[in-house]
Amino acid sequence: MPSSSSSSSSHSVRSRTRDRNNVLGRPEFMSLNQPAMRSAAAAAAASAAEIRAAGAAGGSSSSSSSSMRRPPQIKAQTSQSGPSEEPSTDGVSDKDSKKEPGGGGRMPEEDCMQLNPSFRGIAMNALLAIDISLSKRMGVCAYSSSSWGGCRSMVALLELTGYGITWIIGAVVCLTRSNTLAGQEVLVNLLLALLLDVLTIAGVQRLVKRRGPWEMTPGFLDCVSMDVYSFPAAHASRAAMVSKFLLSHLVLAVPLRILLVLWACLVGVSRVMLGKHHLTDMVCGFAMGLLHFSLMENVWLSSGTCQTLISIGTFSWSPFS
Repeated sequence: MPSSSSSSSSHSVRSRTRDRNNVLGRPEFMSLNQPAMRSAAAAAAASAAEIRAAGAAGGSSSSSSSSMRRPPQIKAQTSQSGPSEEPSTDGVSDKDSKKEPGGGGRMPEEDCMQLNPSFRGIAMNALLAIDISLSKRMGVCAYSSSSWGGCRSMVALLELTGYGITWIIGAVVCLTRSNTLAGQEVLVNLLLALLLDVLTIAGVQRLVKRRGPWEMTPGFLDCVSMDVYSFPAAHASRAAMVSKFLLSHLVLAVPLRILLVLWACLVGVSRVMLGKHHLTDMVCGFAMGLLHFSLMENVWLSSGTCQTLISIGTFSWSPFS
């Protein structure tokens, strides 16, 4: 009997020691030595406690032993990760955020520019929107069913006077009928100015490639005059250059000078009314026409040079004469 009581007391001492060791091995006691990873250890302790509760209810000792071995694994994983790579709450580590284009979770630069446009971009977009809206409002003769569709033929006839091919043919015909050296000089320079205007406007239109407000298909005369795109307005440029040229080199009465200026303005507006150009196209066309006139004035050809060009054009020039 004494031996049985001593064996039972030693067995109870060993069971208490085992229980004490199990309590000290719990995650909540181990997390006291890991202040930096306290949140991760607490989560592991909660999961381990749930597993132990399930194991105790089911009477499974294997699950409880595996749950007792899990905290050291978590500790090993957390000890391998440095202090700079702490787990984030959204499931994305700092290393992954550093690999992003913006770094630190920021958006790429182009996305930021789209979300926060500059003042210049806002102003340009607003001006373009106003330009398109006003141009469509002024396109009253764009189609036969438009509000001013009955005046479309009259406006188209006014538009015809602004084609480059019309002025080039007219300048050549007048040059063949001119008998004075002064008249031939003016007509040769006018012909060169027209060629300069047509080629320059066609080149700029090919670079910009802006369509009109109604995106109409170019007509036959548009293709011949190389006036396919909208910016800048070739008719406005030509009208401004020709009117300024004639006002500077011809002696005209005041009513004729007023009519010439009025014609130039109406030619530019007619293209907007027909829906083929924007308002900004017309304004830039007027500016380029005046620029072409100034350029031609700086490179004005003398009478002798004009006579040489006329001789070459008529195949009657002799270099030894």
